[in-house]
Amino acid sequence: MKAITYTKYGSPEVCRIREVETPTPESNEVLVRIHEAPLTNADMAFRKGKPFISRFFSGLFRPKHIPGGELAGEVEAVGEGVIKFERGDRVFGSTDISFGAHAEYKCLPEDGMLVKMPSRLSFGETAGICDGGFTALYFLRNKAKIRSGHKILINGASGAVGTYAVQLARYFEAEVTGVCSTANIELVESLGAHQVIDYTREDFTESDQRYDIVFDTVGKSSFSQCKKMLARDGLYLTTVPSAAIFLQMAWTSLGNGKKAIFAASGLNQDRDDLFFLRDLQASGEIRAVVDRRYPIEQIIEAHKYVDGGHKKGNVIITFVHNK
Repeated sequence: MKAITYTKYGSPEVCRIREVETPTPESNEVLVRIHEAPLTNADMAFRKGKPFISRFFSGLFRPKHIPGGELAGEVEAVGEGVIKFERGDRVFGSTDISFGAHAEYKCLPEDGMLVKMPSRLSFGETAGICDGGFTALYFLRNKAKIRSGHKILINGASGAVGTYAVQLARYFEAEVTGVCSTANIELVESLGAHQVIDYTREDFTESDQRYDIVFDTVGKSSFSQCKKMLARDGLYLTTVPSAAIFLQMAWTSLGNGKKAIFAASGLNQDRDDLFFLRDLQASGEIRAVVDRRYPIEQIIEAHKYVDGGHKKGNVIITFVHNK
């Protein structure tokens, strides 16, 4: 099978397409023929080996896995004892920390982060749920305990996590302010933001508004910059790890009041969340935003585009199977 590989950290040019052995499902595993997989900011970090903490998952000195953590496709084969899936089922899910989704096939445990797709959704629409959707849900519901009436500001509102965060915050009946560039204002408004701040014209950290939650989905601000914007018991959330955020978490955890929060959502995956997000998307409560699709043969170009930092929603890698 074709797979994306790289043997050292670096620029997009380290990516190679290689023929590797197609895996065989073991007992209680399913073999998924992958149709589409998102290319995420996390994939950029793992390719670069930066921040250094990412190497504890991808390989300390050099990459040790086929990259890719999320996928959508069809069940090609099932191992002995599998009862929840059968050949031909359309599925989507997450590989957890085994990675390997940027390939034509991947084996996953039957009881892992894998669920069936609704017939009305496409592979590309569901692939993004496991990236932006899951991360947004985990931070907003599990960490921030978002509820009706909360005021929330979402920085990076047009990105993979941000587009889902805006929609989920609105679903939970919060008052949503999104931060994005001029080109993406209309998109963020269409997702349900009550107010949009154009960061090319205004520094959102200078706002005199007060928020219960400031959610930086792109790691372009800091707790120190946003602290004055937070309500008395407000929360600053970020998806990007750094030494500063860990120190601020430790400091703010010692007492009451404003708090800084980072969490590795990928290490806290719950299959029920996939069902929850799938059903919301199938019912039209939330929708996927797909910016561009790239065939696997254009993987370097795809990495360069995501590296540019201006993608809207998800960028998708596609696989064509000649069968």
